[in-house]
Amino acid sequence: MKYVKVEWNPALPGFQLDASVYLNELPRLSEDLPPGAREFATAPDHYRFRAARCVKDLELAGIHVPVGKGERLVLRFAPNEWKHEEGLCLAYEGVTHFSVASDREIDWTEVATVVLDEITPAPGGCVHEIALTDSTIVVRCADLRATWGGC
Repeated sequence: MKYVKVEWNPALPGFQLDASVYLNELPRLSEDLPPGAREFATAPDHYRFRAARCVKDLELAGIHVPVGKGERLVLRFAPNEWKHEEGLCLAYEGVTHFSVASDREIDWTEVATVVLDEITPAPGGCVHEIALTDSTIVVRCADLRATWGGC
């Protein structure tokens, strides 16, 4: 991610997080984001760690990769039982890139939890990067639609 800092600190052990640079840049960046991405990125609780609609601590519950040109890429996130009242569905339109990568072997039997995310403008839309506890998801798309409560 360009602005949001997510770094593993083995001394804690845990993640050190800093979204302050991104939050300072977001008013400027949001002018160039497509409408759905702008609404999601600038939502008041998006980066309030204790808020029920903060993305931090959501649990990756499913990925629907489109097979036809008319379909959307969909990421489903389940609520963390200690924090969220409902899950989140992210539906991406006009996807030109999708990847899940990790520096280490991904354990698909374990729950991957959202650490933080960042949405930045890109030619023809935006880039959404989501840092998970064991990997990173990157989506380049025309726009996205975020729906709390499921798909």
